[in-house]
Amino acid sequence: MSTNTPAAEAGRVIDAVLRDLRTADHRGVVVDSPPGAGKSTLVVRAAGELAATGTPLMIVAQTNEQVDDLVERLGTRSPEVTVGRLSAVDYQPSDRVKEHPACRVGAKVADLGSPAVTIGTAAKWATVVDGRWPWAIVDEAYQMRSDALLRVASRFERALFVGDPGQLDPFSTVEVDRWTGLSWDPMQSAVAVLLRHNPDLPVHRLPVSWRLPHSAAGVVAEAFYPFTGFRSGTGPGDRTLAFQGGSGPLDDVLDSAAATGWGLHRLAKRFTIRTDAEAAAACAALAARALARGGVTVSEAGERPLTAQRIAIGAAHRDQAAAIRAQLPPEATGVTVDTANRLQGREYDLTIVLHPLSGRRDATAFHLESGRLCVLTSRHRHACVVVARDGIAELLDEHPSTEPVHLNVPVKFPDGWEANQAILSHLNR
Repeated sequence: MSTNTPAAEAGRVIDAVLRDLRTADHRGVVVDSPPGAGKSTLVVRAAGELAATGTPLMIVAQTNEQVDDLVERLGTRSPEVTVGRLSAVDYQPSDRVKEHPACRVGAKVADLGSPAVTIGTAAKWATVVDGRWPWAIVDEAYQMRSDALLRVASRFERALFVGDPGQLDPFSTVEVDRWTGLSWDPMQSAVAVLLRHNPDLPVHRLPVSWRLPHSAAGVVAEAFYPFTGFRSGTGPGDRTLAFQGGSGPLDDVLDSAAATGWGLHRLAKRFTIRTDAEAAAACAALAARALARGGVTVSEAGERPLTAQRIAIGAAHRDQAAAIRAQLPPEATGVTVDTANRLQGREYDLTIVLHPLSGRRDATAFHLESGRLCVLTSRHRHACVVVARDGIAELLDEHPSTEPVHLNVPVKFPDGWEANQAILSHLNR
């Protein structure tokens, strides 16, 4: 195998991570990952190797969906490894958990026996008051608030933290200004606080995205990962998306997306309410049209039809997602429509994005957050179509980044203003 292939490059980093787990004397190892770089695959592999040494370990994920997904992956890769799934009292095991050959479900650690791997959400682990594990793996660590890490830190001795620094930061519905600038600010991510207090911990960066096509990796890396970058696991022409027939504005946008990986459906410049009916209808119509034209995808996974289950529509707000969902015709009811927060970690063949700044009079910190746009524009394996009203570039120029600068708060890169400009610039080209 060539030493310059994506697989070889990624393999070297993964080997270095596993070597650090086996030999380093640090209390933690951090792995940064771009979208679709195989975070879950690394977590499952590391868990299997640690369990094979006879060392029990705990895994901390952020949502029940992530926990169930990891249980399924562990069962596929290491079916001989016993797994304990920590859960709420009223939790009903999903089919993925039931199909694991050696998984027990329980609300307490004592109910699980003595499994090689004990896995649960951060919120569930925070209720555990007994037991200590030599190793922990924290999945999606950049989604985890630092106070959540503090509540579970006494349960393990050493830990592997895996996450994507470009995704959405932890958020809260209460005022958090009182903690701004403090080293233990609970609204910082678990990784941010960990590294501020332990700057000597080894940090590895996965260099390849296996999800994003060649047409998207450079765009997303430039906009959201300007100092680390990454490459696509596929080259030009390795993946194709083709539609049958069709002519019209929607078809032109879909054809552009199929040919270049990106499409921009422009609507007239206008200030609108948040649930812009015209924009919602356009998102729904694009998904329906893509299905009606019998799209076909070709990739390293083979040739397969573009089905409703392989299309997602992303928006910034839940009411926008509801408005789009209401516009979907019956033949497109299988299309996923959700917010950026809920689309994190998922992938599709075609994504349609309602731009967070479309139709707005102002550019608030919420709508400018780089992580939100990063999630929305990095879920696809083949193409991404952005729906937006004209005037966003002017809006950005009229609302330059004016976030207050606080003492002892590390400057976050990329700036949301710059990230939006970079994506818009590419779409307009």
